[in-house]
Parts: sequence; structure tokens; C-alpha cells
Amino acid sequence: MPRRAAVVLLLLLLPGVSEDVAVAGTPDPRTSRPQVSAEPLAGRVVVIDPGHQLGNHNFPRRIHRRVPAGGFTKPCNTTGTATNGGYPEATFAWQVSRLVAARLRELGATVRLTRQSNRQDRWGPCVDERGRAGNATSSRPAADLKVSVHADGSYAAGARGFHVIAPPDRAPWTADIHRPSMRLATSVKAGLLSQRFGVATYTAGGDGIDVRSDLGTLNLSDVPTVMVELGNMRSASEARVMTSPSGRARYTRGLVSGVRRFLD
Repeated sequence: MPRRAAVVLLLLLLPGVSEDVAVAGTPDPRTSRPQVSAEPLAGRVVVIDPGHQLGNHNFPRRIHRRVPAGGFTKPCNTTGTATNGGYPEATFAWQVSRLVAARLRELGATVRLTRQSNRQDRWGPCVDERGRAGNATSSRPAADLKVSVHADGSYAAGARGFHVIAPPDRAPWTADIHRPSMRLATSVKAGLLSQRFGVATYTAGGDGIDVRSDLGTLNLSDVPTVMVELGNMRSASEARVMTSPSGRARYTRGLVSGVRRFLD
């Protein structure tokens, strides 16, 4: 007789010992559940690129310098847009990116930010540096994905909603990451929709996903990469969401959901 069965039988023969007590240490297959990891993204590496930099406008010569952008050159960076009330895109992107990074780290991921500050006395980094962020180097393996966080500034009547931009199937630059980047774009779109954000009404064909070949941040990447315009800062209703902590928390949940959908 197996030792465990013998112990249970002996306990049952003792006065005052019930069957429930005798088998208390035995897992019940009807109620046991598989353990869920507290860090489901452990081992994953995510790059978050907060668009622009608050002080870019103070360094015009530096941000207008031409840099490689994937077969052509572009200015190092731009100043970004703002709400009609003056809330800068750089600050919005920074605040949301930090929230996203914090939540992903809680889930076990390693997160790298392309900039470490949001200050008037700082500029850049340039789009070529942002584009290469996350690529494999001699000392560091490639990231699993990269998300560049932005907001748009359209003056078109009624312009509102988000859109996600992926790189095209363009050799020799992004042909290798086009398909996984499109899957990442679809995942980020689904994540934002889950938080009740609507797709852009004024661009990207009305489905919330665009493909562009003119962005160095996408063109120079060797890992699945998207740029997300989280909404139109010139829309009064969207500006109210972007400038509120609760609104930025919603954007954060949407982006984190999109990252998790892609990595699952």
C-alpha cells in the first residue's frame, strides 16, 4: 500500500478524526487552479519612445540638423504640437510613456525609454537614434517591440481619434519587420479600442491603421515598431482627456493592453 494511503487509513481509524481532516493535505482536482505568474512579461524587453522633447524649440540649430532616416535624411527632430490651451505634446507623450513603462515593469518586463527627461534645457534625441533604439548590439540583445508615443495636431474640422502607424514592406529597410509591425499595430489598436477610444476620423483611411515610409523612427528599426498618434490635441474634447490624469490613465491601459496582446 502506498505510504500516503496508509497514513490516511491510519488517521481514519483514530477516534475523532474525520475524513476531511485526514485528507486535508491532498489537493482537490475539482478546485485546484493553475498558478498565474505575477510577472507575465518577465524576460520581455519593450522600448517606449516618448515623442519629441520639451526643450526642442530652444535648440533650433540642433533639431534642424539633417540625420539619416532610412534611405534619405530628415531634420533631427521637431517641436511637436500642443492643445489650444498650451499643453505640449512632448509633455503628454512623456507622462503617458512613464505610466506605461511603470505598468510594464510591474508585469515583469524590462523597459527602455528613448529619453530620460522632459525639460526646457534638453533636446532630442534625433529620429535616427530613436529609430535604432531596441536594435541588437554587441552587448545587448534586440528588444521584443518598440512603441513611439505621440499625439496629432490637426486643424481639420471635426478631426479626432487615434491612429497607429506601421512601416511598409520596403527593402532593404523595413521589409523584415513589416508583418510583425502590422500585427503590433493591430494589437495596439485593439488595446485602445478596449478603453473606448475611437479611431481617427480624418486620416489613416478611417480604420485607425496607417502605413508610412517617411518616418526615421520606423525605418531604422530592426524590431517590430509602431508610432501611435493617441488623438488630436486640437480637438477640445480630446484635449480634455489628454490633460486629465484619468484620461492619461486610460491611454496607459490601452497601450499596455496592446503590448500584452502582441506578446501573448
